[in-house]
Amino acid sequence: MLVKWIRCTVTDPRGFGQGQRKWAGLRGESGFQGQGGGWSRVRPGVVHLFSFWESRVFYDSFMALSHDRLATAQVGTFRDTRVRLFTHRFDVKTGFQPRFTETDRVRVAHCRVREERAEHFALMQEKVWNPAMAGSPGMVRGLFAEAPGSEFMILSMWQSAAERAKYRTERIERLALRAQLEADVADLDGDIVDLEPTWTVVPAERP
Repeated sequence: MLVKWIRCTVTDPRGFGQGQRKWAGLRGESGFQGQGGGWSRVRPGVVHLFSFWESRVFYDSFMALSHDRLATAQVGTFRDTRVRLFTHRFDVKTGFQPRFTETDRVRVAHCRVREERAEHFALMQEKVWNPAMAGSPGMVRGLFAEAPGSEFMILSMWQSAAERAKYRTERIERLALRAQLEADVADLDGDIVDLEPTWTVVPAERP
């Protein structure tokens, strides 16, 4: 599965929101599996969007044939766009599905890892971080994905910001030491996103 992560700064919230609803046109695209997003809790005006595709082939076809038509409605409503593509490697918790139900907040962590430590980083995510997150109250689902150049994304969906904060304050320092996080990671960035339900797009049911 291909994961597309878009981050941008919105300059016209009303126009951006209206344009975002036009992305409902994704429903009929071959290989499309879901899209959702919302506003950063800590960076004013910043939006994060996440879309999921069955494969790079389907995504490339969409970009070539349909993307510009859907994107027209949002022209001039945002700036400073950053786009990243990742390939799903494994689930955080089990049975990840690209849907935005039962959750109102998303945590995204973006890690650039030292090349020689990349496999150790992935192993620690699987053996240390994933069990801790999966057992935390309020954690719904998530995934671990990678891009070329020892770049990784951890996407997790939560029922409330309070539960996410509880997980951080109670356990994150101990887990980081156990996972040797400082030795693995060259750069770490992230955000917490309040989902906007009207931006969620689900794929059309296939006959």
